[in-house]
Amino acid sequence: MPKLKTKSGAKKRFSITGSGKIKRKHAFKSHILTKKATKQKRNLTQTALVASVDEPSVKRQLLLK
Repeated sequence: MPKLKTKSGAKKRFSITGSGKIKRKHAFKSHILTKKATKQKRNLTQTALVASVDEPSVKRQLLLK
């Protein structure tokens, strides 16, 4: 059986922390930024962790156990 390929989109969007959690970026930071408050844009810059209910799906896409 051939090797399974990682989903290219997931590979670009997620990264693994040292403790095994999955990091992600916030949405809504790419365009139409003039109507958003400075505080909102600043908070969207920081990374977040993937929710625990979504972790199995992301791990499957990244081919992690």
